[in-house]
Amino acid sequence: MDIDVDAVNLGMLVLRVIGGLTLAAHGLNKFRSGLGGLAGWFDSLGMRPGPVHAKMAATTESGAGILLALGLATPLAALAIVGTMAVAGYVAHRKAFFVLDDGFEFTMIIATIAVAVATVGPGQWSLDNAIGLDLDGWVGLAISAGGGILAAVLHLAAFFRPPAAGAAS
Repeated sequence: MDIDVDAVNLGMLVLRVIGGLTLAAHGLNKFRSGLGGLAGWFDSLGMRPGPVHAKMAATTESGAGILLALGLATPLAALAIVGTMAVAGYVAHRKAFFVLDDGFEFTMIIATIAVAVATVGPGQWSLDNAIGLDLDGWVGLAISAGGGILAAVLHLAAFFRPPAAGAAS
């Protein structure tokens, strides 16, 4: 079977740009809405200090989303996305699957897109290709999925202090 390289490049471009810009818009919306309410919500969930985590989440989602869309430092952008989505999925969305039930559906899909792009590579129509950065395959998978999960675990261990059951927030 012959592989249509242009079709693969087009597919990766579409996946990178739509997935990356969706996450970037999600992060920019946090800034647009003002981080005060988000900071209070993070505090109530046990992600303290809330103001720091609100800024970190908005900045990481925006920046890593843009990097993914551009195909620049793709495995590192994917690591940041996986870490952020894993923390969000665990802290705020683990009790349900569907996003309409405040579940982890969105975080899982965005993280999966990031891992897939890092594993396959961003394609020839990317800034990584233009500068000669080639960290796809098993290396891209290890950096994005392994590094992202490790970052999430370390972040949760350092900062997540959930409220006691039945305690008022």
